[in-house]
Amino acid sequence: MRNAITDVPGVLVGHATRIGGGALTGVTAVLLPPGTTCAVDVRGGAPATRDTAALDARHGGREARGLLLTGGSAYGLAAADGAARVLGTPVPAAALFDLGRGGDFHAHPTPDLGAEAVRAAGSEVAQGNVGAGTGALNAALKGGTGTASAALGGGVVVGAIAALNAAGRSVDPVTGLPFAAPLGLPGEFPAAAGDDLAKPLPVFRRPFNTVIGVVATNARLPATYALAAAGQDGLALAVRPAHGLPDGDAVFAASTGTHDAPTGTVLAAARHVFARALAHGLFAAESVTTPWGHLTAYREHYPRTGANYPTAARTRFADGTEM
Repeated sequence: MRNAITDVPGVLVGHATRIGGGALTGVTAVLLPPGTTCAVDVRGGAPATRDTAALDARHGGREARGLLLTGGSAYGLAAADGAARVLGTPVPAAALFDLGRGGDFHAHPTPDLGAEAVRAAGSEVAQGNVGAGTGALNAALKGGTGTASAALGGGVVVGAIAALNAAGRSVDPVTGLPFAAPLGLPGEFPAAAGDDLAKPLPVFRRPFNTVIGVVATNARLPATYALAAAGQDGLALAVRPAHGLPDGDAVFAASTGTHDAPTGTVLAAARHVFARALAHGLFAAESVTTPWGHLTAYREHYPRTGANYPTAARTRFADGTEM
């Protein structure tokens, strides 16, 4: 197990990242095996999405070969053109706001970046300042891309990938740990170091926000939309407050439907997995200084706690540790 969404058999992830020259943005492509049923749950008053009507829960969702997460707000949705060219089919997409964070407001993902992300797809999933989370912010801290998974037994797996770009906080001001940390697997997240406790967060301009992500499973579900809604519940566990009027939080769900499992168990796992993915995006993010300002990472602001972020978790349990 990699503790990544690619632990779901057949699911692949590719990133395309642009940092420098005024850019701080990127694209993440999630490729799905044939026959995968998808749905989406969009909440808040300011979403930026494309081709999500085809996944409408009222019609039971739809098959899709890929899903795209991108920076660049509505402009970044152009990346879906490139992804569609490579895959030969429309690719539903969701965007977050990172315009200008690298210094150039016009440096946003293009069709070529979407195609690059699809071509880069594989089973290893980088985290932090990569893909859709490259220019992400979480309140006063740098956000990023994170992933996580859970094995439920009998070959059933639930996994998620998410880009943390939220106005709401993800860090408990008392413990200095992400709100989602108590949901972690043994050794997945560090304990708070004493010197980091109750440290005030840096003051920063209020960012435009939106959390976007994908939750996937190989379990057979009566309604794929319920999986997307569970991902949104996980977002609310990790970010406080969530789903506000200026938010455009979008969670895609994908079910390959190859295994039977109790629906309630799968949905409960999805909530925790999505929240854990957001925590990994926070821990793995790195500080960036641009003309827009200094974007402080969790590991810079909480250096002792961040230094204890387990190596196994950073590499997605590449040593083969079972969950």
